[in-house]
Amino acid sequence: MIEENLELLTTESRNQQTMQIDTAEAIDILRIMNEQDQLVALAVKEVLPEVEAAVQFVFESFKNGGRLIYLGAGTSGRLGVLDAVECPPTFSTEPEMVVGLMAGGEGAFLKAVEGAEDDPELGVNDLKQLELTENDTVIGIAASGRTPYVIGALRYARSIGAKTVALSCNKNAAISKEADQAIEVIVGPEVLTGSTRLKSGTAHKMILNMISTSSMILLGKAYENLMVDVKVSNLKLKERAIGIIRKITGVSYEVALETLEKSDLQVKTAIVMIMTETTKQQAEELLDAANGYVKIAIQKK
Repeated sequence: MIEENLELLTTESRNQQTMQIDTAEAIDILRIMNEQDQLVALAVKEVLPEVEAAVQFVFESFKNGGRLIYLGAGTSGRLGVLDAVECPPTFSTEPEMVVGLMAGGEGAFLKAVEGAEDDPELGVNDLKQLELTENDTVIGIAASGRTPYVIGALRYARSIGAKTVALSCNKNAAISKEADQAIEVIVGPEVLTGSTRLKSGTAHKMILNMISTSSMILLGKAYENLMVDVKVSNLKLKERAIGIIRKITGVSYEVALETLEKSDLQVKTAIVMIMTETTKQQAEELLDAANGYVKIAIQKK
C-alpha cells in the first residue's frame, strides 16, 4: 500500500537539524529556516539539465500553437495556478496559453477539497475538459511524487501524445514513471516534518519560474533583460512600459508616451516604431517578419 511507504519518502523524513525547534526562540527559528532555505537553490542547480528539457518541451508547444498546463493538488496545484495567472500581465499571453489546474477545481485554491487528489480519474477529466492535444505540454507537480490525481493526468496526457513532465521532491517518484521527463529536486527533510509548503514548495516555485520565464524569453518576449511584452493594463504597468521604451530607445518621456499610445499600448511595436522610424503598421510587419523578436525586427529595417 502507498500509505505504508509514506514515511520512507525524503519529504516525510525527520530533519536532524531542526529537532529542537519547538523550544527555540523566534530568532533561532528564523535562523534555522533561513539555513535550510539556502539548501534549496543548490538542489535546484543539480536538476538544471532536466529543467532545460522541460523548457524545450514547452517552447515547442508554444511554437506549434499548444499550451503549457500545470496540475497538482494542495500547495503544488496552487503554485502552478500562481505561475499561470502571472503570465498574461508579464508577457501579454492569452489566458489559455498557460493554464493551472488543481485537484478539486478552482475553489480548492482557497479551501482544501478533501479526497480530490486521491482520484486519478479527476485528473483525466480535467484534461479532457481542456480538450488536451498532442501539441500541449503537461507538467504534473507533487512534492511527494505520488499524488493519484497527477498520476492519472500524466498517463492520459501521454496516451494522446502530449509532452509530459513530472516535478517532485523524491527520488524514484511514482509520477516520474508516468512522464517523458522527470525532475526530482531533492531538498531534504523539511523544517517541520512533512510540511512540503516549505523547502519543497520553494524549490518548485523556483523551477516553475524558470520554465515559464525561459520559454517566454525564447519566444522573443524580452529585449536584453527588459519585459518588452508587458501587458499595459493599469497605470503602474503603463509607467513601466514607458520606462522600458525609454531605456531601449533613449527618447523623452513625452515621445515614449505618445508612441506607446499610437501603438495601442503594444510596447514591442512602440519600440520598433521609434528605432526604425516607421508607422504602427510598418512596425507590426517588421515584427511579424521577425517572429516577434524586437532585435531582429530592428535589424530588418
